[in-house]
Amino acid sequence: MSQRPPRVLAIAGSDSSGGAGIQADIKTITMLGGYAMTAITAVTAQNTRGVSAVEALSPDMVAAQIDACLADIGVEAVKIGMLGSADIAEVVADRLEDLGTPIVFDPVMVATSGSVLADPATIEVFEWLMEIATLTTPNVPELEALGGKSAMGERGIAYLAKGGDADGPMVEDRLVRPGAEDVVWSDARIVTKHTHGTGCTLSSAIATRLAAGLPLEQAVAEARLFVREALKAAPGFGFGSGPLGHQAVR
Repeated sequence: MSQRPPRVLAIAGSDSSGGAGIQADIKTITMLGGYAMTAITAVTAQNTRGVSAVEALSPDMVAAQIDACLADIGVEAVKIGMLGSADIAEVVADRLEDLGTPIVFDPVMVATSGSVLADPATIEVFEWLMEIATLTTPNVPELEALGGKSAMGERGIAYLAKGGDADGPMVEDRLVRPGAEDVVWSDARIVTKHTHGTGCTLSSAIATRLAAGLPLEQAVAEARLFVREALKAAPGFGFGSGPLGHQAVR
């Protein structure tokens, strides 16, 4: 009998164009050898040019999806992405607070296209989610919205400060953990407009590697490599910020 794949639950919104959100999560988890489950928080109408409509599911429905997965299939790690509303964020935090498995929280506030995906009330609940998360993965504007490095340090949480949104020829990602030295990765920027779903892909990849039992630093390192390869393999779809080439990564 072959070894069973690590089980990963992705809690996020649906991207109708397949580049980000739940669709990117499923592709990433599957390509990295995991078993993908989902709790969809919202349905979006979007493509590479932007988000044209968002409809959040009820908090009860989101909770029911989480409960159904945990009660029967089980889980080794969880990835949290777009939440859709403050009530949904609270339900998710409540369901996961005592789970005891790795949780990777991508504090999605704005899509790559610039569309706002979290209102101020939802962002307030991020405090609770960051407390229970194994790792939080903000990009440059998200880190600023969360109070910057000093505020994150005061919270005493582990986070990965992503540098893809910063300027310059190099991309620097910094893993910050309480009581440990920072770990910094620096690589030449891959120049492409096809970056839709990079944050979703990275957080799902980290969760999948954690589900497989890897330590945090190694999980981040391997997830970064997966994203870089997927960026290089982008199929070139769409007129805006196109999707990554998840399926082409080997």
